[in-house]
Amino acid sequence: MAIAWRPFVDLVSENQSFVLTTHQRPDCDALGSEIAMAAALESLGKTVRIVNADGVPPHIAFMDPHNRVEVLGEGVLPSAILAADIDVIMVLDTSAWQQLATMGDVLRESSAKKVVIDHHVGGDDLGAEVFKDDSAEANGRLVLEAIEALGVSLNEEMARVLFAAIATDTGWFRFASVGAVTYAAVEKLVAAGASPATIFGHLYEQNTLARVLLHGHILQDIVVEPGGHLAHAAATLEDFAETGADPSDSEDIVNRLLTIAGVEVAALFVALEGQLTKVSLRSRGDADVRAVAEVFGGGGHRAAAGLRVAESVEKTRELVVAELRNKMGGS
Repeated sequence: MAIAWRPFVDLVSENQSFVLTTHQRPDCDALGSEIAMAAALESLGKTVRIVNADGVPPHIAFMDPHNRVEVLGEGVLPSAILAADIDVIMVLDTSAWQQLATMGDVLRESSAKKVVIDHHVGGDDLGAEVFKDDSAEANGRLVLEAIEALGVSLNEEMARVLFAAIATDTGWFRFASVGAVTYAAVEKLVAAGASPATIFGHLYEQNTLARVLLHGHILQDIVVEPGGHLAHAAATLEDFAETGADPSDSEDIVNRLLTIAGVEVAALFVALEGQLTKVSLRSRGDADVRAVAEVFGGGGHRAAAGLRVAESVEKTRELVVAELRNKMGGS
């Protein structure tokens, strides 16, 4: 579903001051989208700030070496974003109120123009002009298209963060969402200075001991349901306390569960403070995990979805696994 970028180009041309934001607990696709877009807009003489509800997770700090990302409530007050001189608030890699967390309150209150660039199915009405392709494998690829539409030449920073965005959201190019357009995009990024080997090293060869120990705890907790098609595991608050890891250290391990022979759906339950549980769902084949996520107010894609539940990790696991069993007819 190709996006017509002309209205976006016109909006950028007609405005000067931009605030960029994304979903809570940002990943490489979210951060890469923001940082690349900020660099592109600044190359056109625009004033840009990146303000998120959460900071950059430590394990992907390489995405933001210049500390471009500011955190609402940590030196940035809502009043600064609500100021009259902010022309546009741009939301990247989400269009869901719940995922914006505290930045959602600012968005609701702001009189600035709103723009969304997103690749997720569904979403809410943010009162924004929406540029969405829910068939896109990564939001970073859409941002690359937007940058090209603006007539901006890629520099090394843009190329690096967009390569990381696309690589991580495609499981390093192994997911079914990858196609010729993906490789055409990353060819441009490598030509502009992205180093796949360096980015891979940052992502997968710089793990802290705490992160590795946490992964061990999670892998020991794997349950494969009778039938062998559904696997799930959890990270508890006790796991984080014992290992010294952070919830962000659990990212990507859900994909390990899908490597078990015969498993078609994987679920990872991560306990957060305040009786809240984050759930990551992945599938291969015909299973639609988005449909399960939507039952609990979440969303995403057919093969990759997520949700948050205001329950303990144990109760959430019970509820979501029951729904997965129901959708899968037993498994």
